[in-house]
Amino acid sequence: MAHARVTTVGDRVHRPAGWWTPTVHALLHHLRDVGFTRAPEPLGVVDGQEVLGFIPGASGAAGWQRVVPEAGLRALARLLREYHQAVAGFVAPADARWALADGPARPGQVICHGDFGPWNVVWDGLTPVGLIDFDFAQPGDALDDVAYALEYVAPFRDDVHAMRWQGFDSPPDRARRIAVFAEEYGLATVDGLVEAVIRRQTTTAVHVRALAERGLEPQRTWVAQGFCDELADRVQWSTDNQALFTSPPAG
Repeated sequence: MAHARVTTVGDRVHRPAGWWTPTVHALLHHLRDVGFTRAPEPLGVVDGQEVLGFIPGASGAAGWQRVVPEAGLRALARLLREYHQAVAGFVAPADARWALADGPARPGQVICHGDFGPWNVVWDGLTPVGLIDFDFAQPGDALDDVAYALEYVAPFRDDVHAMRWQGFDSPPDRARRIAVFAEEYGLATVDGLVEAVIRRQTTTAVHVRALAERGLEPQRTWVAQGFCDELADRVQWSTDNQALFTSPPAG
């Protein structure tokens, strides 16, 4: 769900700003102030472009291969735990505007990253050195970020997709990968995680439609091209294949 038209000039990244950018920059300042230096440094907004400090490393599609090994999967889970710990003290202003919500977090909520996947991590080998693209940060249950990540890293996709597009050389042991992620993040149990992922998959479609209605790209094009049907198919596949996530693969 990332935005296009991102350019890097020297040690600065220029990205399209949105109505959420001032609130996100306040969040980024907080993260760096409390010692979470893997968030980009916010440098302001110029001519409709937000300017951020560049974090060198591998990101985007290169991230998929990094979470296939268990060491990379664990590192991703630790990054999410450390982000949630760092963001816990952030109090957004009452008039905070996020891409998909308004206002500060309520008691019991955190500011979720909202798009926490290996493509939005900057990697040095199997070590995450940056967490980027906070456009869809918003107040929510920390478990929402966990579930969002698990959809992609368990993954909640069939074996063909996992091996063709996500770098697995054999069918993934999804149940173990969920357990590993949960353990490293700090959850006491995996109970309810599969259901949480399916709920989060359903929410993703709601978010895509909401952003499309606000005129954002690529979401507007996705809706026009029927992408929400694919999102519904993903929910159905996850629902129909829940046994894959609670037992080791056959063979």
